[in-house]
Amino acid sequence: MATVSRISKVKVPALNAARSATFRTGHPQVLKGAKRARARVPAPQESGRFGVYGGRYVPETLMAALEELESAYEKAKHDKKFQARLDELLKTYAGRPTPLFFARRLTEKLGGAKIYLKREDLLHTGAHKINNCLGQALLVERMGKHRVIAETGAGQHGVATATVCALLGFECVVYMGTEDMRRQELNVFRMRLLGAEVRGVSSGSCTLKDAINEAMRDWVTNVRTTHYLLGSVLGAHPYPTMVRDFHRVIGREARAQILKAEGRLPAAIIACVGGGSNSIGIFYDFIKDKKVQLIGVEAGGRGEALGDHAARFRGGSPGVLQGTYSYVLQDSGGQIALTHSVSAGLDYPSIGPEHAALRDAGRAEYVPASDAEALEATTLLARTEGIIPALESAHAVAEVIKRAPRMKKSEIVIVNISGRGDKDVGILRENLKID
Repeated sequence: MATVSRISKVKVPALNAARSATFRTGHPQVLKGAKRARARVPAPQESGRFGVYGGRYVPETLMAALEELESAYEKAKHDKKFQARLDELLKTYAGRPTPLFFARRLTEKLGGAKIYLKREDLLHTGAHKINNCLGQALLVERMGKHRVIAETGAGQHGVATATVCALLGFECVVYMGTEDMRRQELNVFRMRLLGAEVRGVSSGSCTLKDAINEAMRDWVTNVRTTHYLLGSVLGAHPYPTMVRDFHRVIGREARAQILKAEGRLPAAIIACVGGGSNSIGIFYDFIKDKKVQLIGVEAGGRGEALGDHAARFRGGSPGVLQGTYSYVLQDSGGQIALTHSVSAGLDYPSIGPEHAALRDAGRAEYVPASDAEALEATTLLARTEGIIPALESAHAVAEVIKRAPRMKKSEIVIVNISGRGDKDVGILRENLKID
C-alpha cells in the first residue's frame, strides 16, 4: 500500500492542456496525454504548488497538523530571535559554514574543468541532514510538542533527528526499512546510542517508501503530541518548501565562497537527488543565474528496467504519492514500482515536486548514474583527494567524472558532497575488490 489513507478523494490539476483527473489519496496514477511544460520556473503558490506539482493530499486527520506547522513556520521565518538561534546552532553545533574545497588532484586527473567540492560531509552527524533537523526541532519546541517521529533510508536523517532530539530533550522514534537496517547497521546503532527508538519496517520493499508509510500511520494516531520530522523536500505542503528553506544555507554559502575564490560563478553545479533536499539546497540560490547549469543525479541502479533503478525521470509518470504530486515510478496500473540502488538514500520512487517543476521548465537537468559508476567514483575520489563520500554523493561525483573532461579548463564545477562514506563501508566492502 502506498500511503496511509484510501479515503479522501482529491482533484489533481491538469498538466498543461491534459484533462484533470481524480486521485484517491495515496494511489499514484498516470495522467494520460500529459506533456511536459517548457515554461518559466514556477514559484511556490499559496497552495504549496510548484506549477502543477506539490499540493497537500492527506487524510483529514492530518490537515490541522499541517496547517499548524505551516503557521508556525511562517511566523518563525519572520522571527529574528528564532532565526538567530538557528544560525547560532548551525555555527556552533553543526559546524557551518562548510568549506568549498578545490579538488586539485581530481581536476588534474580528469583534465578539464576546475572542480570544487562543497563539504557538507564535514557537518556534525556527517551529512547535510542536520540543517533541516535543527530547523524543524526548533519549530517542535515552538509548537509545544514533545514527541518526534521520522523516517530514514540511509540512516543519516535518522541520526540527525536523534541528535537534535537528544539536544532538546524530545522523545524520538525513527522508522526504517529492515533492508536498510541491514545495510546501515552503523547508523542504526548510532540512533539507539543517541536515545532514539528505531522501529523496523518489514512491509513492501523494506526501504524508505515503507518507512514513510509507517511514520505517517504513527502521525495520524498521535497527531496532537507528535511532530513528523520529514527528511526531504517531499510530502504534503509545507514540507517541500520548508525543508528547502532550511537547506538554502548550502547554496548561499557556496555562492559567496566561489565568488571569493574565483571571482565568478560556476558553469555547473552537480548534486545527487533522492528526494532532493541537498540538491535543491545548493541549487536554489543559483536558479535565476541562467548560465549556471543545475544537474541532479539520480540512482541509475543496475539497469534500465522498471525495478532496477530509482531514476524517476527515466520511466516515471506524474502522480500522487505520500501527500504530494510529482513524478513517480509506477506501472501502467498506477502501482508503485520496486526500486533499486546500491545507495540506501536514493531508492525512493518519487522526487520532490520542485525538482519536477525545474525539470519540466528546462531549468535543471536530471541524469542517472549506475551503481557501478558510483562505486568507481567513490574509489577515485578517495584516492585522489583522500575523501570517502557517501554513496549518495558518489553519484554526483560520477557525473562530474563524465562531464569535466569535456569542459574547458577555464570553467568551474561545484559538486555537493552531501555526506561522508563511513556509513557505507559495509556496502563498499561487499562490492569493491581492494587488494
